[in-house]
Amino acid sequence: MAQALRQIEDITEDFQFIDDWEDRYRYVIELGRSLPPLADEDRSPDNKVQGCVSQVWLARHLSTGSDGTPILTYTGDSDAHIVRGLIAILFGLYSGKSPRTILDADAQAIFNDLGLEEHLTPQRSNGLHAMVERIRGDAADALNLV
Repeated sequence: MAQALRQIEDITEDFQFIDDWEDRYRYVIELGRSLPPLADEDRSPDNKVQGCVSQVWLARHLSTGSDGTPILTYTGDSDAHIVRGLIAILFGLYSGKSPRTILDADAQAIFNDLGLEEHLTPQRSNGLHAMVERIRGDAADALNLV
């Protein structure tokens, strides 16, 4: 059984205790391994993220919170271990949140604080930005549905 997704606060705290970048990469890969499997039907062209060198799928699930607020939850996968870990970090920041919370979150600042931006290849950095924009677009769409 897959463990629960880590929240961004826990991930940030863990990063503070890992000094070596090789160990940080291993941690990111472990986060990716904790993602639940993506259903075959979610590996669709609509869920595929454009702008990523690796194959990346993000499936959006819209529900309603107890107060009537829309909530976006995600499942996802990639064929690259590091990218799967980046997806897990993004889910820690965005999944299970309201569209307004998603749009207010500063992913760039989080990734800078983690030191990830400076340690990613330009292609992975572009892919990360494509994933963030996809999730932010989903949040904007969800706000228009309400």
